[in-house]
Amino acid sequence: MTAMTEGQQGMDSGTAGQKLGLEMEMVVVRRGSGAGHAVQAYPASLARLRADRGETMALGSLAGRVVSARGTLAESGLDNGFNLLESALHPVEGGPGGLDRLAAAVYTELRDVQQALAEEDAAVLNAGEHPASPLDPDHYHALRVPRPIYDDIVGYRGWLHRVGIDAKAQNSPCTSVPIHDAARAVNVVTALAPAFVALFANSPLENGRVTGRKDNRMTMWDRMFRHARFAGDLRVHRMPERPFEDLGDYFRWMFEGDTPARSLPLASASGYKHDTTVFLDGNPSLGQFLRAPSWPGRRSDNREPVVLTPQTAHFEYAQFSNFLDARWRYKLASHCPLPELLAQWRRPGGIESLYASLGVDGYIEGRVPSAVFPDRQLRREAGDDIALTAPLSPSAMQLGVMRNLAEAERLVRDYGWLNLRRLRGNAIDAALDDDLVRQLAADTLAVAAAGLESDADRRWLGYARYVLESRRTGADRLLSLWQDTPGDTASRLAAIYPERVLSL
Repeated sequence: MTAMTEGQQGMDSGTAGQKLGLEMEMVVVRRGSGAGHAVQAYPASLARLRADRGETMALGSLAGRVVSARGTLAESGLDNGFNLLESALHPVEGGPGGLDRLAAAVYTELRDVQQALAEEDAAVLNAGEHPASPLDPDHYHALRVPRPIYDDIVGYRGWLHRVGIDAKAQNSPCTSVPIHDAARAVNVVTALAPAFVALFANSPLENGRVTGRKDNRMTMWDRMFRHARFAGDLRVHRMPERPFEDLGDYFRWMFEGDTPARSLPLASASGYKHDTTVFLDGNPSLGQFLRAPSWPGRRSDNREPVVLTPQTAHFEYAQFSNFLDARWRYKLASHCPLPELLAQWRRPGGIESLYASLGVDGYIEGRVPSAVFPDRQLRREAGDDIALTAPLSPSAMQLGVMRNLAEAERLVRDYGWLNLRRLRGNAIDAALDDDLVRQLAADTLAVAAAGLESDADRRWLGYARYVLESRRTGADRLLSLWQDTPGDTASRLAAIYPERVLSL
């Protein structure tokens, strides 16, 4: 699950495309065998090799385990499990050459990740989830990173969090957006998600079985929330029935109605994934809580009673509460009194005007593209130049769409909001084998290409264009290797490994 990390904070929202970031997730395997691997010393190893180059590094720990290494390039560590890496690159300047600058950061990170993993005989597999990792409770508890928030979502809200413990990996482009265009950008990137799903599909296998889907990873959210304690948790991962009118509408959809507030920080500056939170008695929505003078609850760590006083910081903190295919993420430079926030929330365009006055850094986090990296198979089939664009292609596509918002909105109207919502399932199942999904992907790529400023920027669409023209996604390539290899699961993984290991 992604969140706004310190690596993505500082996105300048004054001009569209002014800052570009990327959060990469990576499937870790044992070298040679391709079997899943739980890292041991990886974050510390990465920190050491960068410190040896003169970079100042800071380690982050949870329950006595080092889980992250933060430096000037990125915050590099783990996502939900010790078998899934997460690198949140610090944003680079956008504008001319922005994608080239991002690419330089991406490949520096990937080379360092490779070197750090090699110290424990591990590597990165080019896949959107591990092809044969178990999903059973024992495996989950053995691999899960000890974040306090997981006690909330599993123990209290009843999410089936373990459906993601097989290293389901995404490649999340982060693209800054002016505050007054934020709702438009959420609408467009969410509606056009089927195109992103199809072009970057890379997970046809789960638990050693062919799933019948090209991007099985994208079924994770529905499975996670389907039997949750609160029905609203399922609702806020699904595309709504109409576009958002503005950010106030976006937050009403997220924070009101049938969705009880997530646990909220005991201290106003608490971090999203790290610190003690409070379960609110009676399970009010965030809107209900914010309009009360105070609210009783219980600490998540020891269940002791406590009374929580609403603050504007709680509104900002709760921004991660939905799991849409695209989210607006932000950081405020200052806060206003809570009554002012509540008043502006009800006014058309009120959040946009208020946040502009407070100073806001905001960006669109695209959550659809599965992780795709260069490997031997892709280099052989598409050539080195195309293969090396693979990790950057989602960023180029999202940037182009957001720089061409009017045309992107026209495309959404042409296809129809609800039709696009239905196409999402087709893209997950069939990717480009579905003719309408393929046409949408072609149209979305055309809008993106027109939105990019130069041929230098458009070259980073190379992987997406190759997949469109060949109709051969990462999932198709992986599936062909799996089905063409005789023997048991271990034999297949070992045969796949040399073809699909990250190759730089």
